[in-house]
Parts: sequence; C-alpha cells; structure tokens
Amino acid sequence: MKKLINDPADIVAEALAGIAAAHPELRVDEKNKLVLRADAPAPGKVGLVSGGGSGHEPLHGGFVGPGMLDAACAGEVFTSPVPDQILAATAAVDSGAGVLHIVKNYTGDVMNFEMAAELAAAETGAEVMAVVVNDDVAVQDSTYTAGRRGVGGTVILEKIAGAAAEQGRPLAHVAQVADAVNANSRSMGMALTSCTVPAAGKPTFELAETEMEIGIGIHGEPGRHRVPLAPAREVAAMLVEPILSDLPYTRGDNVICFVNGMGGTPLLELYVMYNEVARILRGHGVVIARSLVGPYITSLEMAGCSVTLTKVDDDLLNLWDAPVRTPALRWGV
Repeated sequence: MKKLINDPADIVAEALAGIAAAHPELRVDEKNKLVLRADAPAPGKVGLVSGGGSGHEPLHGGFVGPGMLDAACAGEVFTSPVPDQILAATAAVDSGAGVLHIVKNYTGDVMNFEMAAELAAAETGAEVMAVVVNDDVAVQDSTYTAGRRGVGGTVILEKIAGAAAEQGRPLAHVAQVADAVNANSRSMGMALTSCTVPAAGKPTFELAETEMEIGIGIHGEPGRHRVPLAPAREVAAMLVEPILSDLPYTRGDNVICFVNGMGGTPLLELYVMYNEVARILRGHGVVIARSLVGPYITSLEMAGCSVTLTKVDDDLLNLWDAPVRTPALRWGV
C-alpha cells in the first residue's frame, strides 16, 4: 500500500486539520469531526447538513460554504458518521429556521441521520427534515443499502438546495427543491481498478488488466457486471443508455450533465468520456443545459468514472447558476 499518510487510524483527523489550515474561511470542529461555515448559524437561514464516510472528497467537506452546505460530518473511511456528530452539526447550524439533512441512501447513514433528527427535536426542539438521495440506477439493493444508492446526484442536490436556502426560502420549500432534484437525477458508474482502504491495506476487489466493472458503488461495491475493457465510446453507452431508459429522459429535456472521476482518473480521460456522453445525448435530443466535469464524489484512488443526468426546469437551473463559494465549487462570486 502506497499512500501519503502517517498512521491509518489518524487519517480523518489529520485531513480535517489540513482543511482547517488550508481554508480559514471555514470552521473545523475537530472533536466532533465537522466542517462548518464560519458564520453558522446564519440568521433566518435554513441550515443544510450532510455527511458520510470519508474517502469521497471533496464530498462533503469541500462543499461547505455560502451557496451550498452549512455543515458536513466526516465519518471514518467509508463509514457513516455517528448520531452524536450529526446532532452537533444540526445544533451548530440551526438558526431557528430549521435544518435539512441531505443523506445518501446507505443503511448506516439513513439510520444515524434519523436518530440524530429525533435527538435534535427532543433536546432542542429543532425542526429537521431530510432528503434521502437514491439516484444510482445500477442496482436496486447492495451490501450497503436497501434500495438504490446515493451517488453523483448528491453533488447536484447539495448545490441546488444550498442555493434555495441561501435565498431565504423556508424549510419546506428547500426540502421540496431537494426532493425534485433527487426525483430527476439518475447516475451510473464504472471502475477500471479497485481502491485500497487505508485500514485494510489491500484492494477491496481485484480486476484484471483486461476487465472493468460496470455499475459500481462509491465504496467499491460490485455493480451489474464485469466485462472486457472497451473504448470510451462503448463505456459511455454502457453508462448513459441505462440512465436514459430509467427516468426516462425525452427529446427536448434540459439536463445538467455531470461526468465524475472516481479519484484515480485524469481529467484528460474524463473529458474524452464527456465528449462521448454529449454525443449520445445529442443523438437522443437531450439538451445539455449545464455541465460539470471532475472528481467531485470519489472513492479514494479508484480509477473510473460515473455519469449523472439531472433533468432541470428554469427554477432548478437558476438555482444551479446561483453564486457558490466553497473549496470545491466556486462561481458567481
């Protein structure tokens, strides 16, 4: 195992210390392993809290800041944050306008966020609502979840819901926006290699040089099938066609097209993939209204990518375009 770490047991704490050093505009609660907006709680504003296992950076801590999240909870690598962390984050961002929990659909995450919401209501009277992101079309159930997994759509949802909250919309409306993004998002991923969890010290799974896995999850879970390595144009079809047939997307639909890197794939290859995805969408008459390309929800050093399409109307598109200022996403400011 070759990694730029000290002790595997300290990797999350030391990474959070690095975030604090690199981004003084944020506040890091090292005790509870939280990344917070420095101005939290913002008066009169709905607070947005997300989180999950570490190893998916920049998700979620890299998306904390004006126009996006108010707090992110960092679990251990590929492990859900615990209820006490989520409770502390909820209390830290609650201005009295309520808090929205954005939860990827993994069993531990869903259970712990639900418990934290119950504790917050009982201890502080906080009004908490939740959206569970489940955009992955690859599998219905997996080792980590009952139902579809939450993957790339999480990034788009956090941005759009964050903009709605920044505009001062009430909690019920912010939750409605988040639900709309989730309902209109579909994703599919693939891997060329496994990743190595530091505490394990060995790859999660093995892939031969001539193989790739189609439909993987962000923790290295297996997907639909293992197939021979193929050119980018064929890989793009394997990812996009199941997405298009699932919602379905129809001619004239406007979408945000997100080609995500899993951590070990260079941008050069991601843009090759984006070109192929765009070609397929043109052939179906689906209009790319906005695009995002890069490693935004990763799986440590896994080589591979995912494609997310989010169908948008004018309101969702305007919220996507609204200013955002976080370590990983920044425009309009």
